[in-house]
Amino acid sequence: MKITPEEVRHVARLARLSLSEAEVEKTTLQLDDILSYVEKLGELDTTGVLPMTHALDIRNAFRADETSASLPQREALANGPAHNGEAFTVPRVI
Repeated sequence: MKITPEEVRHVARLARLSLSEAEVEKTTLQLDDILSYVEKLGELDTTGVLPMTHALDIRNAFRADETSASLPQREALANGPAHNGEAFTVPRVI
């Protein structure tokens, strides 16, 4: 077994989770299965395999960064609930 019920209880306490004994047992078995699988993956020979950040070969999907005219101040201020003619006004929070 890769993980013990005591370790599951410890992590649950750190996460402020209250687990019943049945939940501790179930979680222990599930985490043990996960850790066993990860261990199997660690046995794979990855020599010559380049590191990747994504399973598919994706390039930058963003649009080109182009400059454009800003929204006129009067139009921008018209979108807010309150303004003083130069800037948006908000309630004081002190």
